[in-house]
Amino acid sequence: MTTLDRFYLIVSDVAALERLVPLGVRLVQLRLKNSPEAELRRQIARARSICAAHGAQLVVNDHWQIALQMNCDFVHLGQEDLQGADLPALRRAGIRFGLSTHDHDELERALACKPAYVALGPVYPTLLKKMPWAPQGLEKVREWRRLVGEVPLVGIGGLTVDRLPGLFAAGADSAAVVTDIQAADDPERRCVEWIAATRVVST
Repeated sequence: MTTLDRFYLIVSDVAALERLVPLGVRLVQLRLKNSPEAELRRQIARARSICAAHGAQLVVNDHWQIALQMNCDFVHLGQEDLQGADLPALRRAGIRFGLSTHDHDELERALACKPAYVALGPVYPTLLKKMPWAPQGLEKVREWRRLVGEVPLVGIGGLTVDRLPGLFAAGADSAAVVTDIQAADDPERRCVEWIAATRVVST
């Protein structure tokens, strides 16, 4: 079974990854949107090199075909991406995959795929993008913990350092963070705060 770091950083470009991973990040998702394929490949290749140099696990969001071609070892798929993904090909290549879930039907579909982890969100209101789902809350995290069994559970959406103890007490294994670092006045300092906070909670 996959073991996830408690702090799961999500960045929107390789420049942010290059600044933040050396601070001690162990798990990072590169979430690239609306870029030409050549640029996707450039950023994924650079991200892979940075993560390898610093002992971090790189997760490629959505672009499973490119991840497969470039011998990456971890991808994250949303429900729409899951419909068209060649999961047997990913498994044959030894590529692990995490899956997003928002309701019981999506969770059932995800668990049938035997993912490396399941993500639930948004746990709290988020400003990152307009969501068709209401905030899930900690009670849903507790329910997902019961339903997923031993599959690692990632909480995402509206998370802050102050909310970490409650999230982990509800049963999440990892906290995925986007906006709280991305929108911070000093993203590097905020990232260090997150790393320190998750290490404290882990002990």
